[in-house]
Amino acid sequence: MAWCAAARTFHMPAIDVGSLRLAVGIGCVSLAGANFRRSGPSPPFASLGISTDAATPVLKEAVQTDKAPAALGPYSQAIKANNMLFMSGVLGLVPETGKFVSDSVEEQTEQVLKNMGEILKASGASYASVVKTTIMLADLKDFKKVNEIYAKYFPAPAPARSTYQVAALPLDARIEIECIATLQ
Repeated sequence: MAWCAAARTFHMPAIDVGSLRLAVGIGCVSLAGANFRRSGPSPPFASLGISTDAATPVLKEAVQTDKAPAALGPYSQAIKANNMLFMSGVLGLVPETGKFVSDSVEEQTEQVLKNMGEILKASGASYASVVKTTIMLADLKDFKKVNEIYAKYFPAPAPARSTYQVAALPLDARIEIECIATLQ
C-alpha cells in the first residue's frame, strides 16, 4: 500500500549509505535495503512511507448504544476506524439493571453475545462481519460450555479467535468477549 502517491511526492536523489538506500521527498520518506545477503543483490526488504496529506485523515468514531451495558470506565463500547470496528470487552450484564443475568457461565455467555449483537447493530455491522474475537474466562474448564453457545451466533466461516483463562475479570464476571469486525 502506498502512503504517498507518486504524483504528490517530489523525490530528491537517493543517498546510498552502505547497504541501506535512503530516498527522501516532500511528504514521504522511503527506506529500502539493497545488499543484505552475501550472495549478491537482493530485492528491497522494507519500505516506509509517511504522508502529511491532510486529505486522508484517520476517521475515528465512538459507538454507543443504550441496548448494551455502558462502559465501566473511560473507554468506548466500540470504535469505528477506517472501515473496521474495534469492540471493547463485553460482560454478561443486563443493560437495564447493570447487574449480571446470573452467576452461570452459560447465561453470562448468552447475555455477552446478545450485548455484542446490539453494539454490532448500532455500528452497522453483524455477527457475520466479525473477523476476530478474544474470549477471557475466569475458568478455562468452562471452554466447552462457552463453545456450544458461541457457535450459535457466528456463521461459517467462524471468526479467528483466542481464548484465555485470566486471574480475574471486572465485577467478578465469568466471561468477557471482545471483537474486531469489518464495516461495509
